[in-house]
Amino acid sequence: MSKNRQPEVTAAIKDIDFDKNDYQIELNTNHGRILLNLLPDVAPGHCANMIALTKIGYYNGVSFHRIIKGFMIQGGCPLGTGTGGPGYTIKAEFNETPHVVGVLSMARTSDPNSAGGQFFICLGTQASLDRQYTVFGRTADDASLEVVKKIGVLPTDHSDKPKQPAVIETATVICTPQ
Repeated sequence: MSKNRQPEVTAAIKDIDFDKNDYQIELNTNHGRILLNLLPDVAPGHCANMIALTKIGYYNGVSFHRIIKGFMIQGGCPLGTGTGGPGYTIKAEFNETPHVVGVLSMARTSDPNSAGGQFFICLGTQASLDRQYTVFGRTADDASLEVVKKIGVLPTDHSDKPKQPAVIETATVICTPQ
């Protein structure tokens, strides 16, 4: 069972101010750097959640445990199995932002309000996910998208688990005053 990180996240959220700052998440992976622009105008709760989880070190050392070519790369499970989370869930913030290549969205179970710490980055257009999963960011530049695509073609086993490691070595919040 995953440790409940809610108290740490609640404390880390207190310093977040979307009116005064722009936020990005930098994922330094063993395949390169992925810089993500967050979209607090459409999903402020999800953005704050990922910022706070990043600030407390939740994503450091976590793998991309699920890769489906042409669909997405998924990470954020502390167990590396797709079954773990931060020990709490957040409410869905479905919005009109389409699931296209480079989009950051929150993974969940069949319960719309079951998201926690797992996320995915789209490798192509996934219109069937629109307004069903919460989009809350996108890759910030072409170099970041190239790293996502590089991870997206790694060989996988029958369970979509990569046969070679795809690890978020460190995750960092970049806060830029507006």
